[in-house]
Amino acid sequence: MARQNYVFTSESVSEGHPDKLCDQISDAVLDALLAEDPAARVACETFATTGTVVIGGEIGLTDQKKLGEYMGRIGQIARDTIRDIGYEQEKFHWNTCHVHNYLHEQSAHISQGVDRDGAGDQGIMFGFAVDETPELMPAPIQYSHAILRRLAEARKSGAEPMLGPDAKSQISLRYENGIPVEVTSLVLSHQHKDVEQTSDDIRAIVEPYIREVLPAEWLTENTEWWVNPTGTFVIGGPDGDAGLTGRKIIVDTYGGAAPHGGGAFSGKDPTKVDRSAAYAARYLAKNVVAAGLARKCVIQLSYAIGVAKPLSIYADTFGTSEVPEAEIERAISRAMDLTPRGIREHLDLCRPIYRRTAAYGHFGRQPEADGGFSWERTDLADALKREL
Repeated sequence: MARQNYVFTSESVSEGHPDKLCDQISDAVLDALLAEDPAARVACETFATTGTVVIGGEIGLTDQKKLGEYMGRIGQIARDTIRDIGYEQEKFHWNTCHVHNYLHEQSAHISQGVDRDGAGDQGIMFGFAVDETPELMPAPIQYSHAILRRLAEARKSGAEPMLGPDAKSQISLRYENGIPVEVTSLVLSHQHKDVEQTSDDIRAIVEPYIREVLPAEWLTENTEWWVNPTGTFVIGGPDGDAGLTGRKIIVDTYGGAAPHGGGAFSGKDPTKVDRSAAYAARYLAKNVVAAGLARKCVIQLSYAIGVAKPLSIYADTFGTSEVPEAEIERAISRAMDLTPRGIREHLDLCRPIYRRTAAYGHFGRQPEADGGFSWERTDLADALKREL
C-alpha cells in the first residue's frame, strides 16, 4: 500500500531560465523546419552564456539541397525566441548576442533505421497520470508551473514591469489520505530590475498572483514563504548562469512524482521516441485514469533503434485499480498502434507545435485546436474500456 500521509516537493523554472531558453530555441528551430518540411529530421542542441548562443546538431530534409537555405535562418530564429522571452539586458540582449550555428546534415547511419519506420534510438519512456488535479497531473509540479506562467503573463502584459524573465518556483505539499491539503513551504526566486528592491519588495509584487493561482485553503498560517531568499536577483538568464538544452527533464515531466526515461525532449523531431513515445505513454496513462480504470497509473514503453514495435509495455496502477495490470497492458497494445509511425499519426506530431511545450511543462496542458498537446486528449478512454 502506497503512503497516504507525507510531504512532496516539486519545482518549476520560467521561460527565461537559461536552460529553458535553450530548450525553446531548440524547439523553435524544430518548428521552423517542420513548418516547411513535415518529414524533417532534427536533433538540435543549444548552449547559452553571456552574450553568446551556440546551436549544434543535425538536420535531415526531404530535399537536402535546401539545407543551406534553412541554415541562413537559424540565427534569426534564435534572436526572435530570445526577444519573445524578454531578454534585453546589457550582457544578454536579443539584438546583440552572438549566435553560432553548427548544425549539419543528419548521419546516414541513424536515418537508415528510421527510414524503415523503426525507432530513432533505443530507450525507455514513461508516462504518468493521477487524479489529484483536473489535468490528471501531480499537484506540486502542476501548481509550480502555474505560478510562473501567471507571473510571466503579468510581466509581459506590462502589469509588473520590474520583474525579469528568469525565475524558479518550488512547492512542498502535505498530503493526508493521499490528497493534497496544505502548502508547507513555497519558494520563489524571481529576477527583478532594481538592485534596491528587497526580498520583501518582491514578495509584495508576487504574492497576489500566487494566491490567485493556488487553492486558498492550501495556504495556511503554517505555510513558510521563501521569496528571493538570497536577496538581490538582478543578473539573470544566461548572463548569470549558462544554459543547455535538456537539462530540466524533471521539470518537463512530473516533478519527480514518477519515473523519467533516458532522454530529454526539446530539439528532437517526433521520429525520436525519446519524445514521441514519452508523449504516447502520457496519453495512455491519462486515458487509463480518465476511463476510471485506475486513480493513478504509470506506463513504460521500450524501443530499439530501427525496430518498429515496442519491445515491452508495462503498467503499474499502484493498487488503485481492480483491473489487473496485465489486462491494461493488453488493452493498450490493442487500442493504439505504438510503432513510431503509429504514434506520430495517431497524435499528429509532424507539425510545428513544439516551442510552446518547452516552458511550463510538456504535460498537464490543454489540447489546442492546431494539434498542440494532442497527447493530453482523453479520446482513447472508451476504446481502452472496450478492450478489457
